[in-house]
Amino acid sequence: MKAEKAVAVKRDALRARRNAVMSTPSDLGARAATELGGAMNEILADVFALYVKTKNFHWHVTGPHFRDYHLLLDDQATQIFAMTDTIAERVRKLGAQTLKSIGEIARTKRVLDNDADYVEPQDMLAELREDNSALASRMREAHDLCEKHRDVATASLLEVWLDETERRVWFLFEAAQRPDSGGH
Repeated sequence: MKAEKAVAVKRDALRARRNAVMSTPSDLGARAATELGGAMNEILADVFALYVKTKNFHWHVTGPHFRDYHLLLDDQATQIFAMTDTIAERVRKLGAQTLKSIGEIARTKRVLDNDADYVEPQDMLAELREDNSALASRMREAHDLCEKHRDVATASLLEVWLDETERRVWFLFEAAQRPDSGGH
């Protein structure tokens, strides 16, 4: 009986630890942690999805501009992936929990998958340009939320990522331009 009670106490303690709110000290408050953490988790899910899509197109691009597009998409994928850890750590610094699984990423992301067996290179670039543009818009929305909660640190990170995202949009746009009749 005494042993059973000790096991029950240990089980209850383990449950309590598992269910404990992972609160990180922050002067922003619980509401800010919830709202900003949620917004940044959505961006994190989109960033993971955009990374996978960019790598997919990198692996499957074909045609006369193969080398240029292959290298461009690899560079962009590397830049996108580099954001993931910083986003997740920022969510934790806010006092919120971050994404925990591929399933949670899949449920949270807003970037649409492209599972087609073949995608024209111009369509790849256009689709990634649109996805990056949408990500930039979502970053601006998150930045507005940062201003509401006076979260200068997250806003600062978003400003850098927004600039990088706009640069990706620009490069994708320019790479997809067709030469004029004079070959320019």
